[in-house]
Amino acid sequence: MTAMTVDGRRPAKEPPAHISPQRTLRHGLTLAWRNIAQLKHSPEKLLDTTLMPIVFLLLFLYVFGGAVAGDTHSYLQGLLPGLVAQMAMFATMGLGTALNEDIHKGVFDRFRSLPIARSAPLIGSVLGDTARFVTVMTVLVGFGSLLGFRFHTDPLSVLAAFALAYVFYLAVCWISVLVGLVAPTPETVQGLAFIWVMPLTFGSSVLVPDTSTMPGWLEAWTKVNPVTHLADSMRALMVGGPVGNHVWYTLAWAAGIVVVTFPLAMRMYSRRA
Repeated sequence: MTAMTVDGRRPAKEPPAHISPQRTLRHGLTLAWRNIAQLKHSPEKLLDTTLMPIVFLLLFLYVFGGAVAGDTHSYLQGLLPGLVAQMAMFATMGLGTALNEDIHKGVFDRFRSLPIARSAPLIGSVLGDTARFVTVMTVLVGFGSLLGFRFHTDPLSVLAAFALAYVFYLAVCWISVLVGLVAPTPETVQGLAFIWVMPLTFGSSVLVPDTSTMPGWLEAWTKVNPVTHLADSMRALMVGGPVGNHVWYTLAWAAGIVVVTFPLAMRMYSRRA
């Protein structure tokens, strides 16, 4: 007979002591599909990722286009690849808020009762956020094309550009996960997220490809900023030019972010959920 607790309920199943990486990934993909399926019933969750690239593209193009490049068409060719990097950062912010809300609603308490890997709910949240990445990139490139943007490289290079942006996006998602676990309420997640997103995105080469006109201290920051390396990689792969070491720096930053934030996120998850 199955053992019962003192209140007459069956005890929650404990996850196996050791779960293989293959099963962990399978559990994470299952929960990722759960998150994506929920969008069918709540499509408004993608509203920010639909409107944000349009607003940013119009605002930056017509405010800075004439001053930076002399005309908006020339500026658009360098701006849109840079915005791919910026949107990859901003699109992660909704993940932390959604994660924090799920914890407050008790969703993760139910996950703890399932015989799944401890990391599966967090991995599922990150992989499920792929829908936001696809949405924001589709809208950005689609609307940019209507304004006159054109790719100047081969399809393989363009595919490599978005693959690189996606890898970096998944890495940065773990920062958003950590913020969502640390923040006391969903309302504070966005405020905390802006503190680290704004210096990374605006203190980079996203809007101004030539950073030599910046003050010395700011130019030094842009050279080590991972968003600068991602933006310069996007320009080289999408419109042409030397790639240099930007791709390798971007991949190194992505790996470093995951190595640091994943263990911290798991520790905070054990405390919160």
